[in-house]
Amino acid sequence: MTTYFRPSVEAMNGYVPGEQPKPGTNIIKLNTNENPYPPSPDAIAVLRNLDSEWLRRYPDPYANEFRLAIASALQVPFEWVIVSNGSDELLNVVVRACAELGRKVVYPMPTYVLYRTLTDMQPAERVEIPYGEDYRLPIEELVAANGAVTFIATPNSPSGHIVPIDDLRQLAARLSGVLVVDEAYVDFACETALPLVKEFENVIVIRTLSKGYSLAGLRLGFGIANPKLLSGLFKVKDSYNIDAIACLVGAAAMRDQSYKNECADKVKRSRAKLAIDLKQLGFQLWDSQANFFLTQPPKGNAEQIYLALKERGILVRYFKQPGLEDKLRITVGTDEQNQILVEALIHLV
Repeated sequence: MTTYFRPSVEAMNGYVPGEQPKPGTNIIKLNTNENPYPPSPDAIAVLRNLDSEWLRRYPDPYANEFRLAIASALQVPFEWVIVSNGSDELLNVVVRACAELGRKVVYPMPTYVLYRTLTDMQPAERVEIPYGEDYRLPIEELVAANGAVTFIATPNSPSGHIVPIDDLRQLAARLSGVLVVDEAYVDFACETALPLVKEFENVIVIRTLSKGYSLAGLRLGFGIANPKLLSGLFKVKDSYNIDAIACLVGAAAMRDQSYKNECADKVKRSRAKLAIDLKQLGFQLWDSQANFFLTQPPKGNAEQIYLALKERGILVRYFKQPGLEDKLRITVGTDEQNQILVEALIHLV
């Protein structure tokens, strides 16, 4: 049979996103780690005052207004910022710029499965190093793998654990390739690896506005790194990868740090309460610094509970893959949503 695709694309498995219910469906959606609170009112105001001229003309190819807002909010030099269409695009840009046949992409598992998809698509050699039960970073194994790109998600998904900055510092100092620190969930965490970009020119910290800023539907992300590293990434990114509206809305959201922090604090308080409720039901929980929990039901019947919750209009995430078959990932919702979840689980465990 004739194929139109490269052998690597023909052979690979595509990334499977979390289930998205149809608009208007009455669902409690706790499966894709969205923020349960609305975006900043300042970001919404940009949409309400939309100027059609923003649509007629090409956008700024570097999304400089958004870059300036990031630089100001995080107190980093403007030239150290690159902007992307969601953090996923920047992950893709790094792999395309740095990896190929004969060059490795390395990461510990389980983690964000898009790393696997991007590696296979390139294609490049993929090296997956298992986390232990304590989720300590396997530094020696990661160094020995000698990756052109090494991905570390912190907080990690689906485990929710944070990788201490001292462990990342040790890793960065010993790697010859690029260390990508994926901080998609950093707004709910107690620590950031951002200081490492000043210490090591091979480190890039990547973030998104999908989680802490409640803008998953907008698709905005960014990276912070030494300009020497960014120079190659700017060559690979699409010419106009950020539309004009996203740039302006994202800049407004980034400037409103107080609102973002207020919402993140509410999520963290709800996270603490939900942890207590789930443990009382007999669930095993891994300590989470994200807006979700990796949980193991008392009987290990994760898929059965996932399906039963779905019938009740509650979506959580089930990963049918080695090491996760008996676990669920549950997004932290509002206190009201979490209570509905807990009441449903009382009848299922």
